[in-house]
Amino acid sequence: MGLMINSMNLNLLKSHINSNQSITITGSKSETNRLLVLQAIYPKLELFNCSNSDDSQLMTKALNSEFEHLDIHHAGTAMRFLTAYLSTQKDKCFSLTGSERMQQRPISILVDALREMGADIQYSGNEGYPPLRICGIDQLKSRVSLEANVSSQYISALCLIAPSLNKGLRIQLNGEITSVPYINMTLNLLQEIGVETSFENNTISIAPFKGPLKSNRITVESDWSSASYFYSIIALSPIGTAIELNAFKKASLQGDSVLSEIYKAFGVSTTFFENKIVLQKESEHKTSVQLDLVKAPDIAQTIAVSCLGLGMSCKMIGLHTLKIKETDRLVALKTELEKLGGKVAIDEASLSLTSVVQINPNVSIDTYNDHRMAMAFAPLALVGPITINDAKVVSKSYPRFWEDLKEIGFQIK
Repeated sequence: MGLMINSMNLNLLKSHINSNQSITITGSKSETNRLLVLQAIYPKLELFNCSNSDDSQLMTKALNSEFEHLDIHHAGTAMRFLTAYLSTQKDKCFSLTGSERMQQRPISILVDALREMGADIQYSGNEGYPPLRICGIDQLKSRVSLEANVSSQYISALCLIAPSLNKGLRIQLNGEITSVPYINMTLNLLQEIGVETSFENNTISIAPFKGPLKSNRITVESDWSSASYFYSIIALSPIGTAIELNAFKKASLQGDSVLSEIYKAFGVSTTFFENKIVLQKESEHKTSVQLDLVKAPDIAQTIAVSCLGLGMSCKMIGLHTLKIKETDRLVALKTELEKLGGKVAIDEASLSLTSVVQINPNVSIDTYNDHRMAMAFAPLALVGPITINDAKVVSKSYPRFWEDLKEIGFQIK
């Protein structure tokens, strides 16, 4: 099923926003899924403003399941975090699987690290990929080393179980570290509940922790990755257009909060208040941007679409992890941007877009089972009608996305 999106006229979009229109975005999926694992280890931990995403619901269901067969569908964080967590569940065995695409996403680096620690994990299908057979043991070893340049989720998975181990865990990271903000997010959440951590010279040390909790009530900040689509909407709108987003904070744990700096090049300002931000189109955009997104790769799709819609050129590097996401996002971006008339070049870790004067109208965007493809391309409705295929895929991270677009003035058929 495709979803046809047309923007109402831009004046109406502007009038909606200027009449105190505000959007409350669901809690961060990244924070929520980390905290759900910690809550499973420390049941007295209470969580508020959790993500209502498919991924977080699947994580909750798996953690609370009484069955040994666990299917987490497309939920990548759930696959990585559960692989580590289930390895610590003494005298219990589990079958952990996912969608067809999940069974194509490598997990050997994490499995090898857990095996080095003594975990009992076997591949049920292709070597190096889910599904997995995991039998929990009493105690894992307190030292491990692994490659750090593929996915920070492997590292975070180990960090989350570390305080439950008798001697804690010392993690030696080899090579350039990918998505450092996401590792820091994990460590900060551990510190928030009272766990001692350090991260110096490619070595992470996490002390054992038996409680009591330093803080047993945590409110999850809203999701900055989801906020990126509203940055794109404001960037593609006339000067003076503004929107209010709840609930965000300036001292964010999320790497994607770098949006507030990046989108200055698109003429968008960010004003921080106590529990919200206001985005406003204040000036004309630049003609081009060059960005290293190694610390925030999930916003690359949004930025590429913003540039296309504004006739900007861009060069983005640090994107090597996009090839192992819900789809190969670099290939998917190139394909869909070129449908619209974009001139795109990609390699294993970068994307270059050459500015175009006019976008092809009435294009249908394929989403490849990838929520971010659907949401990243939606703002182009401000330039002209666009169809988003398999629009329901947004439920993976932002189930209310289409309803929120309607609230600010988009027509959706």
